[in-house]
Amino acid sequence: MKILLFLIIICFLPFTGTALATQAHGDPEGIYAHQFAHLFFMLSMVILIYWLRQRKLARHTGWRYIQYAAFFFILWNVNVMLVHFLDEQAMLITVEKISTWQIKVSSSLGKWAGITYYVARLDHLICVPALLFLLLGLKRLVAETEKSTEEGLR
Repeated sequence: MKILLFLIIICFLPFTGTALATQAHGDPEGIYAHQFAHLFFMLSMVILIYWLRQRKLARHTGWRYIQYAAFFFILWNVNVMLVHFLDEQAMLITVEKISTWQIKVSSSLGKWAGITYYVARLDHLICVPALLFLLLGLKRLVAETEKSTEEGLR
């Protein structure tokens, strides 16, 4: 199976094109729907944290990790909503491609708005820890469930 997959990749590799890392949203409905989705996701994470605390589930390690994940997802959503607003809604940021590895970020609001935008575009620094905490929490919950199942069978 691995050899077949390798051969398929080798056969189609010459026909690949540029992989674009970002996508533009259709004006104006696309960005509004996208921002609403971020808001909905953020509010869902707030409710999850509230629910975990209300039911005192955050005492357990697995649920505590999931709570941390929800917190980082909240931060991530606030961050990307700011980026979308600056870049696509308010049009306050201009990004110019200078070369393959260089861009120029400028803003009508001044230097600090451009720096804020650039730093906020590093959203993976928030999203990756969120995903890591989610993974650790789910793994811990699965391990606890398997352990309690094994003890129940004895």
